[in-house]
Amino acid sequence: MNLDQVAGQYRTLVLEGCDGVGKSTLAKHLSTHHDFTVVHSPKTPDHLDLADRYRTILAQPGRILFDRCFISELVYGPLYRGRSRITWAQAIDLAESVITRAGTLIHLTAPLATVHERLLARDGRILPLDDIAAVLTGYERVFATLADYTTVLTLDTTTFELPSTG
Repeated sequence: MNLDQVAGQYRTLVLEGCDGVGKSTLAKHLSTHHDFTVVHSPKTPDHLDLADRYRTILAQPGRILFDRCFISELVYGPLYRGRSRITWAQAIDLAESVITRAGTLIHLTAPLATVHERLLARDGRILPLDDIAAVLTGYERVFATLADYTTVLTLDTTTFELPSTG
């Protein structure tokens, strides 16, 4: 099954993975071809309740596609701040809300060297390889845990051609 077929089956998609795996590129493609409203989750100030923010978004009508969301907090929070602002109980509850909303979690991944090359091409600079590897490993661990509670689709973005963004 390809990603367009997956998009046709679900009302809610969560695209998650390390920077450089193709989340935003795929989100743009899927929103254009499958009428999803894209919700990109930028850095949220510390004083705001992240779980409540995502519950509010999930309560909205229509087809929603998350280009990064609460799952990233479970990866980047511990790596860069020493803690996550989303608890595992909240993450599991939000993942179940995605499923209840006819949705699925999609773990986008790519090999370290590919992510490294994409970040260099996109940003002109890159994180150290050890940092990228830690993020990739963090996502693997988080999705392995979430897979105990819900279905997780894992897609290596090097196994298909990313749509052009130009």
